[in-house]
Amino acid sequence: MDPCPFVRILIGNLALKCPPGSRSSLSSVSSCFCKIKLKNFTTQQATIPLLNQQQQEQSQNPESNYISNSLAACFTLDKTQIEKLSSSKKLKSLINIEIYTGGEGAICGWTNGKFLGRVTVPLDLKRAEFKPYVLHNGWIGIGRGNKKGSSMAEFHMSIRAEPDPRYVFEFAGEPECSPQIFQVQGSVRQAVFTCKFSLRNPGDRNLGPRQSILEQSTSRNWLPSLGNEKDQSTKERKGWTITIHDLSGSPVAMASMVTPFVPSPGSDRVNRSNPGAWLILRPSLGTWKPWGRLEAWREHPKTNELGYRFELVHETITATPSTTTLVNSVISTKNGGKFIIDTTNSVSTPACSPHSSCDFGSGSGSGSGSWSGSEIGAGLFSQFMYRGFVTSSTVKGSSSCSKPEVEIGVQHVNCTEDAAAFVALAAAMDLSMDACRLFSHKLRKELRQLSQSFVV
Repeated sequence: MDPCPFVRILIGNLALKCPPGSRSSLSSVSSCFCKIKLKNFTTQQATIPLLNQQQQEQSQNPESNYISNSLAACFTLDKTQIEKLSSSKKLKSLINIEIYTGGEGAICGWTNGKFLGRVTVPLDLKRAEFKPYVLHNGWIGIGRGNKKGSSMAEFHMSIRAEPDPRYVFEFAGEPECSPQIFQVQGSVRQAVFTCKFSLRNPGDRNLGPRQSILEQSTSRNWLPSLGNEKDQSTKERKGWTITIHDLSGSPVAMASMVTPFVPSPGSDRVNRSNPGAWLILRPSLGTWKPWGRLEAWREHPKTNELGYRFELVHETITATPSTTTLVNSVISTKNGGKFIIDTTNSVSTPACSPHSSCDFGSGSGSGSGSWSGSEIGAGLFSQFMYRGFVTSSTVKGSSSCSKPEVEIGVQHVNCTEDAAAFVALAAAMDLSMDACRLFSHKLRKELRQLSQSFVV
């Protein structure tokens, strides 16, 4: 399988300072933020740590102590966007950072503040397709000194561009319609998987030898209780399974609904306090082993959002498996959006000095880890496997036809089963939009027919 070229632009390690004794207006400011812009992309915003004179006097090397080592913004470009921006006549000023006084608003967004200055950085995207390079790493003067001769304020930032190749897959139809799944490479689309949506027999608990152990690891069973199912069959969504097969017909991954999606008492919604859940399973020695667990629920009625959490399930020598949460977020039930796992800045590292290699957090881009997706049973080390960009998939709104598009970081795919697990996760996330649909609303026709065929 050949990956598609992607490039990521990472901006971080932000700080502001005014020289000792300066009369700059920055010396009386309590907080600052910046707007980070790239042509044809949504503007991103970030706070900026301020280095005052007292902080600089408290340490022999104050800058490394107070500069934020976090990622402030990230832009991801596919091949088409790379070519479009590379042909732009404004190549010399692609990254535009505007700096303002002020802070984060109490309700949402950012308060308007005084404009302090602007920084522009040239970018060579063609170069970044092949190897990482640093566009800028250090201090730069902003604004103007006043008439009495005060020095300019200085802004610290690190900007890096790097290749981030990804495998891209597309469902030919909605997951519940059991479509083919194509790998996309440029204009070439090649069938690589098929998926089969079905309704699992509620009496079948044989998902693998570790299932009983997994059930003990949570306060509620991961499989539905068989008691009183007949009375609840019209008020719960359960037993959905989607199996990914390779072209030879062999199953290579599965997403199985193990906790039913049920409305909270007195409501018609699946609430956060009692989410439905899927297990993402992979084949191993003739059985299925859990790889991850996806939970989903409806947020507060006024938000129209679907909440979700995805955890890795780790093999351990003890009876109780451990888990690591990779993502916990929300997505619009009306407009849909993207399900994204990106750990670029989820693990802290020593703060970067102005002369450092500007490594933001846990590392990103290809080659940032020595473990592969096929080694998920590697014990406690498995929680460090997924570094940088991991995967993303599109999720349509509840009224739209959904054909998920899946991207997977190339460093996380060493075998067919690795890719298939992420594809199964994408299908489960997409179907969670239907599973969490208000119980006062009808399901899609295909899901409704399957549900009606379920008899206890």
